[in-house]
Amino acid sequence: MGDGKQTRDEEFQSFMVGRWPRLMRTAFLLTGEQHAAEDLVQSTLEQVYTAWRRVGSADDPEAYVRRVMINVHARKHRRRLREFLAPKDDSGLVREVADTGDRIAQADDRSALLKALAQLPARQREAVVLRYWEDLTETQAAEAMGCSVGTVKSSAAKGIAKLRAIPALAETVTHERRK
Repeated sequence: MGDGKQTRDEEFQSFMVGRWPRLMRTAFLLTGEQHAAEDLVQSTLEQVYTAWRRVGSADDPEAYVRRVMINVHARKHRRRLREFLAPKDDSGLVREVADTGDRIAQADDRSALLKALAQLPARQREAVVLRYWEDLTETQAAEAMGCSVGTVKSSAAKGIAKLRAIPALAETVTHERRK
Protein backbone atom coordinates (compact mmCIF):
# COMPACT_ATOMS: atom_id res chain seq x y z
CA MET A 1 0.00 0.00 0.00
CA GLY A 2 2.82 2.41 0.87
CA ASP A 3 4.65 1.59 -2.37
CA GLY A 4 1.66 2.67 -4.48
CA LYS A 5 1.48 6.01 -2.71
CA GLN A 6 5.24 6.46 -3.03
CA THR A 7 5.08 5.68 -6.76
CA ARG A 8 2.17 8.11 -7.19
CA ASP A 9 4.08 10.78 -5.27
CA GLU A 10 7.16 10.25 -7.43
CA GLU A 11 5.07 10.47 -10.64
CA PHE A 12 3.44 13.67 -9.43
CA GLN A 13 6.77 15.18 -8.41
CA SER A 14 8.30 14.31 -11.77
CA PHE A 15 5.34 15.88 -13.58
CA MET A 16 5.42 18.99 -11.40
CA VAL A 17 9.16 19.57 -11.76
CA GLY A 18 9.03 19.07 -15.53
CA ARG A 19 6.06 21.40 -16.06
CA TRP A 20 6.78 24.05 -13.42
CA PRO A 21 8.34 26.69 -15.73
CA ARG A 22 5.54 26.46 -18.27
CA LEU A 23 2.83 26.47 -15.59
CA MET A 24 4.44 29.52 -13.98
CA ARG A 25 4.62 31.33 -17.31
CA THR A 26 0.95 30.66 -18.03
CA ALA A 27 -0.07 31.66 -14.50
CA PHE A 28 2.01 34.84 -14.70
CA LEU A 29 0.38 35.80 -17.97
CA LEU A 30 -3.06 35.19 -16.48
CA THR A 31 -2.46 37.08 -13.25
CA GLY A 32 0.14 39.71 -14.14
CA GLU A 33 2.02 39.31 -10.85
CA GLN A 34 4.78 36.94 -9.83
CA HIS A 35 3.35 36.20 -6.37
CA ALA A 36 -0.18 35.75 -7.68
CA ALA A 37 1.18 33.37 -10.33
CA GLU A 38 2.99 31.32 -7.70
CA ASP A 39 -0.22 31.15 -5.63
CA LEU A 40 -2.22 30.11 -8.69
CA VAL A 41 0.21 27.33 -9.61
CA GLN A 42 0.36 26.14 -6.01
CA SER A 43 -3.45 26.07 -5.70
CA THR A 44 -3.69 24.25 -9.00
CA LEU A 45 -1.11 21.64 -8.03
CA GLU A 46 -2.82 21.10 -4.67
CA GLN A 47 -6.04 20.18 -6.47
CA VAL A 48 -4.20 18.09 -9.02
CA TYR A 49 -2.30 16.16 -6.34
CA THR A 50 -5.51 15.07 -4.62
CA ALA A 51 -6.78 13.69 -7.94
CA TRP A 52 -3.43 12.49 -9.29
CA ARG A 53 -4.62 8.93 -10.03
CA ARG A 54 -7.20 10.32 -12.43
CA VAL A 55 -4.94 13.11 -13.77
CA GLY A 56 -1.89 10.89 -14.25
CA SER A 57 -3.88 8.36 -16.23
CA ALA A 58 -5.55 11.00 -18.45
CA ASP A 59 -4.67 11.12 -22.15
CA ASP A 60 -3.09 14.56 -21.74
CA PRO A 61 -2.29 15.35 -18.09
CA GLU A 62 -0.88 18.77 -19.01
CA ALA A 63 -4.17 19.79 -20.64
CA TYR A 64 -6.02 18.57 -17.55
CA VAL A 65 -3.78 20.67 -15.29
CA ARG A 66 -4.14 23.71 -17.55
CA ARG A 67 -7.94 23.37 -17.32
CA VAL A 68 -7.74 23.19 -13.53
CA MET A 69 -5.55 26.32 -13.54
CA ILE A 70 -8.03 28.25 -15.72
CA ASN A 71 -10.88 27.18 -13.43
CA VAL A 72 -9.01 28.17 -10.26
CA HIS A 73 -8.16 31.54 -11.80
CA ALA A 74 -11.74 32.08 -13.01
CA ARG A 75 -13.20 31.21 -9.59
CA LYS A 76 -10.86 33.67 -7.90
CA HIS A 77 -11.70 36.34 -10.49
CA ARG A 78 -15.45 35.84 -10.02
CA ARG A 79 -15.18 36.18 -6.24
CA ARG A 80 -13.48 39.53 -6.40
CA LEU A 81 -15.12 42.64 -7.74
CA ARG A 82 -11.84 43.92 -9.06
CA GLU A 83 -8.73 41.99 -9.92
CA PHE A 84 -5.41 43.78 -9.76
CA LEU A 85 -3.66 42.55 -12.86
CA ALA A 86 -0.48 44.59 -12.73
CA PRO A 87 1.51 45.79 -9.78
CA LYS A 88 1.75 49.51 -9.13
CA ASP A 89 5.39 49.42 -10.17
CA ASP A 90 7.04 47.39 -12.91
CA SER A 91 9.05 45.16 -10.58
CA GLY A 92 6.63 42.24 -10.79
CA LEU A 93 6.53 42.26 -14.57
CA VAL A 94 10.21 41.67 -15.15
CA ARG A 95 10.77 38.71 -12.84
CA GLU A 96 9.33 36.01 -15.05
CA VAL A 97 11.92 33.51 -16.17
CA ALA A 98 11.10 32.56 -19.75
CA ASP A 99 11.77 29.25 -21.45
CA THR A 100 15.06 29.35 -23.32
CA GLY A 101 13.34 28.74 -26.67
CA ASP A 102 10.63 31.37 -26.12
CA ARG A 103 11.00 33.94 -28.93
CA ILE A 104 8.73 36.41 -27.18
CA ALA A 105 11.16 36.37 -24.24
CA GLN A 106 13.84 37.62 -26.59
CA ALA A 107 11.84 40.65 -27.69
CA ASP A 108 13.08 44.03 -26.49
CA ASP A 109 9.52 45.17 -25.91
CA ARG A 110 8.45 42.35 -23.60
CA SER A 111 7.58 44.75 -20.79
CA ALA A 112 5.19 46.73 -23.02
CA LEU A 113 3.54 43.51 -24.16
CA LEU A 114 3.05 42.24 -20.60
CA LYS A 115 1.59 45.57 -19.47
CA ALA A 116 -0.79 45.59 -22.42
CA LEU A 117 -1.78 41.99 -21.79
CA ALA A 118 -2.56 42.82 -18.16
CA GLN A 119 -5.05 45.46 -19.34
CA LEU A 120 -7.24 42.94 -21.16
CA PRO A 121 -10.38 41.57 -19.49
CA ALA A 122 -9.79 38.13 -17.95
CA ARG A 123 -11.58 36.09 -20.64
CA GLN A 124 -9.80 37.88 -23.51
CA ARG A 125 -6.47 37.55 -21.72
CA GLU A 126 -7.05 33.82 -21.23
CA ALA A 127 -7.88 33.34 -24.90
CA VAL A 128 -4.89 35.36 -26.12
CA VAL A 129 -2.47 33.64 -23.72
CA LEU A 130 -3.65 30.14 -24.56
CA ARG A 131 -3.90 30.67 -28.32
CA TYR A 132 -0.89 32.82 -29.07
CA TRP A 133 1.50 32.42 -26.18
CA GLU A 134 0.88 28.78 -25.32
CA ASP A 135 0.23 28.00 -29.01
CA LEU A 136 -2.85 25.87 -28.34
CA THR A 137 -5.38 25.15 -31.04
CA GLU A 138 -8.80 26.78 -30.75
CA THR A 139 -10.22 23.44 -29.65
CA GLN A 140 -7.57 22.97 -26.95
CA ALA A 141 -8.06 26.53 -25.71
CA ALA A 142 -11.84 26.01 -25.62
CA GLU A 143 -11.36 22.85 -23.54
CA ALA A 144 -9.01 24.65 -21.16
CA MET A 145 -11.37 27.61 -20.80
CA GLY A 146 -14.52 25.49 -20.58
CA CYS A 147 -16.27 27.27 -23.42
CA SER A 148 -17.05 26.88 -27.11
CA VAL A 149 -14.56 27.30 -29.94
CA GLY A 150 -16.57 30.32 -31.09
CA THR A 151 -16.10 32.00 -27.71
CA VAL A 152 -12.35 31.42 -27.95
CA LYS A 153 -12.30 32.88 -31.46
CA SER A 154 -14.25 36.00 -30.52
CA SER A 155 -12.42 36.55 -27.22
CA ALA A 156 -9.03 36.15 -28.90
CA ALA A 157 -10.02 38.44 -31.78
CA LYS A 158 -11.27 41.14 -29.40
CA GLY A 159 -8.14 40.81 -27.26
CA ILE A 160 -5.81 41.05 -30.26
CA ALA A 161 -7.76 44.07 -31.55
CA LYS A 162 -7.32 45.80 -28.18
CA LEU A 163 -3.61 44.98 -28.15
CA ARG A 164 -3.21 46.37 -31.67
CA ALA A 165 -4.87 49.62 -30.57
CA ILE A 166 -2.21 50.27 -27.92
CA PRO A 167 0.26 52.83 -29.34
CA ALA A 168 3.35 51.33 -27.65
CA LEU A 169 2.67 47.96 -29.26
CA ALA A 170 1.82 49.49 -32.63
CA GLU A 171 5.20 51.22 -32.65
CA THR A 172 6.88 47.90 -31.86
CA VAL A 173 5.19 46.15 -34.77
CA THR A 174 6.01 49.03 -37.13
CA HIS A 175 9.61 49.05 -35.92
CA GLU A 176 9.94 45.26 -36.42
CA ARG A 177 8.55 45.44 -39.98
CA ARG A 178 11.14 48.04 -40.96
CA LYS A 179 14.06 45.79 -39.96
